[in-house]
Amino acid sequence: MRYFLKKIVYASLVLAGVMMLVFFMLQVFGDPARLITGQSGDKKTMDNIRKDLYLDQPAWKRFGYYFNDISPLAIHSKNDIERKNLKGFFIGGDTKVGLKIPYLGRSYQTKKEVEDVLLDALPGTIVLAMAAMLFACVIGITLGVLAAVKKGSWFDHSAIIGSIAGISAPSFFMAIIIAYIFGIVLHDYTGLHPTGSLYAIDEITGERYLDLRNLVLPAITLGIRPLAIITQLTRSSMLDVLGQDYIRTAYAKGLSKNAVIFKHALRNALNPVITAVTGWFAELLAGAFFIEYIFGWKGIGKITVDALEKLDFPVVSGAILFSACIFIGINMMADLLYKKIDPRVTN
Repeated sequence: MRYFLKKIVYASLVLAGVMMLVFFMLQVFGDPARLITGQSGDKKTMDNIRKDLYLDQPAWKRFGYYFNDISPLAIHSKNDIERKNLKGFFIGGDTKVGLKIPYLGRSYQTKKEVEDVLLDALPGTIVLAMAAMLFACVIGITLGVLAAVKKGSWFDHSAIIGSIAGISAPSFFMAIIIAYIFGIVLHDYTGLHPTGSLYAIDEITGERYLDLRNLVLPAITLGIRPLAIITQLTRSSMLDVLGQDYIRTAYAKGLSKNAVIFKHALRNALNPVITAVTGWFAELLAGAFFIEYIFGWKGIGKITVDALEKLDFPVVSGAILFSACIFIGINMMADLLYKKIDPRVTN
């Protein structure tokens, strides 16, 4: 319980830091009222918007209102609850206290609630991250095992060089190269498109349909770096395990090479790999921004970059907070899992 509470405190402090950073970052990006109304907005309309967004208040008060909006436990007036369409459980009279879904504001461009914009894009990001991690795990573990078993061979050296290149190559650069080669130059052979989302629109009927071909290139691109790291970790861990006494004992008992490698060695070598997979999955969920944008994949990353181009800062700040929560939540679950698996973990 103490370990769990400590992780909760650390996570809360990190989130508080992210909230403060996002708030003060948005203070230097111009007048939100002008961004909402455009150049044609009249003074009365802009004054009403400034009042609605608390822009007529001092910065410390604006931060208080901002914190109250995104906090699950908050105090709101009855009018505020109705105007912002807050969802949750409230008690009280004109001023109510309640537990609610954090309110992230409304998009300047679409006028939709930021929560709805993010939830609409979230499935695409989750599918892309899972596909990329599946690709990285299957290929990376296979290459790592083969490299360890064939230590010193041309295959081992090739796996090491390839993994170093995979770690070093910038994701956005690889995305452009892969999209151009396999989506444009070799399109007639691969049948893959350089851009596209999980669902495509039928040009004749106008109906949406699932098109998994669009998933192939962004998933491979996003999975290159974790694949390289998993390959190196698996190779290193397998070499360490293959040198243990119980492996020699297994061979002495007459077990086949495949049985020793896959039943005994690999099972014990996967612990650091599982650690890496958990951490990288959180990063893939939170860090696929440029990959989604380059491939036109509808996800949190693409809508965030689009919002940044259009100066739609409620969507940008909401996406940052949302991604931070995902990253922190997955890492907390991973820490608790390690504690459960290995009682030696104490802090």
